[in-house]
Amino acid sequence: MENAAAFQGLRCADCDTTHGPTADQGCPDCGSAVEATYDHEAQTAEDIFGYPSAENGGESTDAVTANAGQWRFDELLPFGHGTAISAGEGATPLLSAERLAGELGVETVKIKDEGRNPTGSVYDRGMSLAVTAISERDAADDIEPVALATTGNSGQSAAAYLSRLDVRSYAFVPSRSAFSNKSMINVHGGEMRVIGGRYGDAAAAVDDQLAADYYSLQEFTSPYRHEGAKTVAFELYADLGELPDYCFVPASTGELVAGIAKGFEELVALGVTTETPTLVAVQPTSCAPIATAVERGESEPEPWAVPDTIIGELEVADPAGGSQAVAALDRVDGTALTVDDDDILDAAVTVANNEIIEMGAAGGAAPAGAWAYAEEHGFDGDETVVLLNTESGSKTPDILKSHLMGGGR
Repeated sequence: MENAAAFQGLRCADCDTTHGPTADQGCPDCGSAVEATYDHEAQTAEDIFGYPSAENGGESTDAVTANAGQWRFDELLPFGHGTAISAGEGATPLLSAERLAGELGVETVKIKDEGRNPTGSVYDRGMSLAVTAISERDAADDIEPVALATTGNSGQSAAAYLSRLDVRSYAFVPSRSAFSNKSMINVHGGEMRVIGGRYGDAAAAVDDQLAADYYSLQEFTSPYRHEGAKTVAFELYADLGELPDYCFVPASTGELVAGIAKGFEELVALGVTTETPTLVAVQPTSCAPIATAVERGESEPEPWAVPDTIIGELEVADPAGGSQAVAALDRVDGTALTVDDDDILDAAVTVANNEIIEMGAAGGAAPAGAWAYAEEHGFDGDETVVLLNTESGSKTPDILKSHLMGGGR
């Protein structure tokens, strides 16, 4: 494999052993999840970002390197951009939302529009890395078939990136998933199995229906998925020249929360900043295992007994990365909150009405969370707030239109 010079390997937090990049299905010694680690002392912030470190004064130099998309940060990724399976994911626009800033009572609101990624969601970032890891394996390694359970977006993304490789892949999708995602899994050449019920039923069906061994692209089985999510944090710094004060992130499996938090922490380790933003994870009131664990001060979220949200991407009752997300929020002094479905959909529609940007239903959790935070805690007035739009509005037009019609619009 062509690995970045600073990449040290995949470390198991449980037995504290470090393995090579192909140990990406769990620690070979104890079976626990592994995490990509780096030698940050071998890197300089100015080389990576074009900015001096926080200790050296702050005037920006030239912009970040010219490598396309998220792979311009390959010094902070396990693989070099020369071997990447990529379609230009990342480098998504950070758009000003002046009307939202006025309503929230802050200086600046920026929307990080991940709907501009190749398959219309933030999950393209991690899937590019995870599929690159597959492509870099020795040809003798038997990784077929590749499989994952998905609420929709990650399945579409996996099918798209795996189409570059000559491997069989399966996406197990709950019947409640958006039609657009299910259609595009097949269009990209992936095999799809629709499972009656919810996401948990689809996750259980992977082992039940695949009789042979398979290579898992499941979040937190593959460490590379949330490793890709951390590039959101790098781009925020690169685009702003500093980090925002707040970052609101829709939360489902914990993948985005843990990944973005890791990105903020690595920026501190590199010395480009001394503080992380307040990271706020947002979940629907009717399916909020991560937010509930944070509220109760628990380290391990309990599975949600009766998940019932119309926002299918966020209906994950037993998140694979729940404990990782809670731990990440604790490390960066973040928090979590819940908002009702109607507020999430109202927020997505309001952004479309006022800021041109088309948010998917799941993306609406970010502005809804910011409004809820403003009502409960308030802002000082001089903050920069970033809202992560996780998906394109074209993912869920039926849900957004039905919400409008239900309100008489």
